[in-house]
Amino acid sequence: MSITLTLHESAAERLAAQLPTPAALHVAGIVPSQGAAPCAPLAITATFVGALTADFALILTDRSFLAAAGGALQGALPGGAVSAVDVLRPAMEQAAEAFDAGVLGELREEDAAGLLSDPETAVFELRQSPAGGGQAFGWFAVRVREHGTVQDTPAARASQASAVSSRLGLISNVEMALTVEIGRTRMSVRDALALEPGKVIELDRSAGAPADVLLNGRLIAHGEVVVVDQDYAVRITRILDVAEGIY
Repeated sequence: MSITLTLHESAAERLAAQLPTPAALHVAGIVPSQGAAPCAPLAITATFVGALTADFALILTDRSFLAAAGGALQGALPGGAVSAVDVLRPAMEQAAEAFDAGVLGELREEDAAGLLSDPETAVFELRQSPAGGGQAFGWFAVRVREHGTVQDTPAARASQASAVSSRLGLISNVEMALTVEIGRTRMSVRDALALEPGKVIELDRSAGAPADVLLNGRLIAHGEVVVVDQDYAVRITRILDVAEGIY
């Protein structure tokens, strides 16, 4: 029998398969959000932006496996201590692949109560396999903005892509100014008039900090400056939500 999975369910199953837990996990099904709500302040959240926009939240009842998984990553990731978001990002990226091409934003540890309270959010319970005791391990919340539940079928994807292309086609030839800003500073008129070749201007950002990506003067993303064929470029590392992009 052929079973059609929604994008929400597919994302949850992909995440459960990728989580580095001692015992295998499976998706028990959609459950009321009230069960996850008491643990919501400890959630790991992320936003995916592509043809669809989706918000994810992973709420765990037991985080003890993160220390062991972080130790395994210690030699692979530079910079010292490995955080929970480093350990969980591969699983989140696997979940995002259910939504095809796009960008998964930065993972954050924050309260997911707002996401859980949205009636458009689907909450899946993650349970351990019988070998691991069959206990509830946590919850994975998924919200697809504006479009609700979209079935993971070729026809549904083609219809969604056609609708997005139709709307964007109306403005596809409009040119906009994209600016990458590595930092700012303030100075008096006297200091500005004293500028000369060789003068060093200190910016309000430390070395290695992400650059701001602005579209028509509005902050839309963060990125890191790279060199491509001897030209400067920027690699996007985080797409900002609308509220975060108010500049």
